Amino acid sequence: MATTGTPTNLTQGSQTKGGIGESTLRPDGTLKVTGEFAYSSDMWHEDMLWGHTLRSTVAHAEIRSIDVSEALAMSGVYAVMTYDDLPTDVKNYGLEIQDTPVLAHGKVRHHGEPVAIVAADHPETARRAAAKIKIDYAELPLITDEASATAPDAILVHEGRDDHHIGHVPHPNIVHRQPIVRGNADEAAKRADVIVKGEYTFGMQDQAFLGPESGLAVPSEDGGVELYVATQWLHSDLRQIAPVLGLPEEKVRMTLSGVGGAFGGREDLSMQIHACLLALRTGKPVKIVYNRFESFFGHVHRHPAKLYYEHGATKDGKLTHMKCKIVLDGGAYASASPAVVGNAASLSVGPYVVDDVDIEALALYSNNPPCGAMRGFGAVQACFAYEAQMDKLAAKLGLDPVEFRRLNAMEQGTLLPTGQPVDSPAPVAELLRRVKARPLPPERQWEIAAGAADVRELPGGLSNTTHGEGVVRGVGYAVGIKNVGFSEGFDDYSTARVRMEVVGGEPVATVHTAMAEVGQGGVTVHAQIARTELGVTQVTIHPADTQVGSAGSTSASRQTYVTGGAVKNSCEAVREKVLEIGRRKFGSYHPAWATAELLLEGGKVVTDGGEVLADLVDVLEDEAIDVELEWRHRPTEAFDLRTGQGNGHVQYSFAAHRAVVEVDTELGLVKVIELACAQDVGKALNPLSVVGQIQGGTTQGLGVAVMEEIIVDPKTAKVRNPSFTDYLIPTILDTPTIPVDVLELADDHAPYGLRGVGEAPTLSSTPAVLAAIRNATGLELNRTPVRPEHITGT
Repeated sequence: MATTGTPTNLTQGSQTKGGIGESTLRPDGTLKVTGEFAYSSDMWHEDMLWGHTLRSTVAHAEIRSIDVSEALAMSGVYAVMTYDDLPTDVKNYGLEIQDTPVLAHGKVRHHGEPVAIVAADHPETARRAAAKIKIDYAELPLITDEASATAPDAILVHEGRDDHHIGHVPHPNIVHRQPIVRGNADEAAKRADVIVKGEYTFGMQDQAFLGPESGLAVPSEDGGVELYVATQWLHSDLRQIAPVLGLPEEKVRMTLSGVGGAFGGREDLSMQIHACLLALRTGKPVKIVYNRFESFFGHVHRHPAKLYYEHGATKDGKLTHMKCKIVLDGGAYASASPAVVGNAASLSVGPYVVDDVDIEALALYSNNPPCGAMRGFGAVQACFAYEAQMDKLAAKLGLDPVEFRRLNAMEQGTLLPTGQPVDSPAPVAELLRRVKARPLPPERQWEIAAGAADVRELPGGLSNTTHGEGVVRGVGYAVGIKNVGFSEGFDDYSTARVRMEVVGGEPVATVHTAMAEVGQGGVTVHAQIARTELGVTQVTIHPADTQVGSAGSTSASRQTYVTGGAVKNSCEAVREKVLEIGRRKFGSYHPAWATAELLLEGGKVVTDGGEVLADLVDVLEDEAIDVELEWRHRPTEAFDLRTGQGNGHVQYSFAAHRAVVEVDTELGLVKVIELACAQDVGKALNPLSVVGQIQGGTTQGLGVAVMEEIIVDPKTAKVRNPSFTDYLIPTILDTPTIPVDVLELADDHAPYGLRGVGEAPTLSSTPAVLAAIRNATGLELNRTPVRPEHITGT
């Protein structure tokens, strides 16, 4: 052990490897690809029980009676619980509006709503017991669309609403409404040489994460409970769970378990309260794992939407005005609908300069499945519509669709329809230029020899439906704008605890946050930040739990920005404490301790010129430095409820796509052969992860363009395709080449100049694919997903 004295090894310092800007590998990557990673569904406890949820078989009905006697009489059944068995007066939960019952009471409002829960010694026993519960339903009329929801005599999905949105909505079946008015759209329309209108339909998309909802609740000796769960936001879950259990938050100890994807679908609660209730009732650990069928009912989906747009332009291609109405179906419960409405409204113009707008966005209550957060969060639906409008306007004016977009593209300094200036780079025109300038894939690339074809490269693939007959190529473009972080005045912060000490003769940093690692790579980036700021090679990432302050949700493209910012902030505080110790111990030996800017690099204290002053081991010795701090981005403010004006967002991200498709016009089959993307990321903290996020978001946008949709029967409001047999998602055979062009134009307000990455590519990939299909077929195609019958007309 070195002692206080003259520091040794005064040589030139070196940059610490594995810091920001490098493509360091994920610590969990190998385990995941080899099948060794422990997901929440893999958890096990020696004496655990299995929980199961009984769900409603109808979408809207009065519950006349529930008989659980046969279920309770079954051997191996430890508990059956209904609404009447809940331990406190708090029987509802919700992200913003607490309108979702823990278990249905009096009525059910959507197909698949939880009505009862069972705990048994085997999962099959629990399922059989649930099937023996008898429920007498009296079905009620259905609310399934805007007309039925807002009729003067409409049945109310929620009687007696008292939430803070009810005072400014025109009907109780409207969750939230946000208008935005700027300039005078009616007067501006008189200056337009051309006006185009469109009505668009966006289908209900599922997050389709591969790891089903699951968790393990373990009762503790102090009367509390420990919950190990796959989620997106530990502290939000905690805030909703504890009151229902009648426990203080400190007695509900939550730890993140392995998460198999999320995309917004784990932001709401699913099995968390149910597992805890059963564990506390039985005094035994209870594990709940949804099967795929139940998973489709166990989480919210992307809002389906009807969008009505009007744009005008002068003959030289300048936009004059925009009017739109966006109707989102929020389903039976509010979930994140109010925030989705705010996003849809404020981003409805797209990345364009339009001074005169008249915008209305609203979300409905209905008896359809609840909808809430999903990657893109209201901006996806809007982008699909406004980009179709741009193509229509360009065609009517006889202009190139890319050049028309570039002519109207926003840039830094542009005022948004909300009156907020874009105060960081907005390279919309450059992104479009880059995707257009990329060489096109070769024509007829399926041809492998004279008269022979590789059918895998053709529409229909291995079904061998064509060898090129009737196949037409199309090319389409789109660009979108997405906000980053929570908006509209939400206190969006994160917390990081960083500890630095000597372990085994070398300096080690430990980073502890409550960030949910759902696949985005936050654990990798946090280690990179610690290496950069503290100059250490060894970084330990503590498991995420509620024993540290909140990190907020892993959503809104915010975690690298906000929790990354918190980690950076805490690391900087630790570094200052290290330097204080160093100055105290060694300051008399070298004047640079007092006069130079000092850094931590390569396990040493160095000057900004690279001269080594001390080894961190010598500085720290037996001392450990532990700092926990909160960090916030710039504040935002709520949108005015009449005009929509306000600085509602903290940052914007931009992505553009070019889609190249080949369409079998006889059968209506589509093969996307390339989906090129250009995106500004501010600063790529991990370039490999950035490209992976862009390619993943692009693929999800492809899915909703040509195949993904939850089908809800309009007569019964029942989900018709709750399985991966009938709900299709892109496989490796459906996923095209996705070349990515990354721009790094720093946002000076963000840590390292970074910009949230994960959502923007999900916006523009969908309308780019639709534009390419329109280009190939000449059809208008105002609905997504596009199905074969939409192309063939059959």
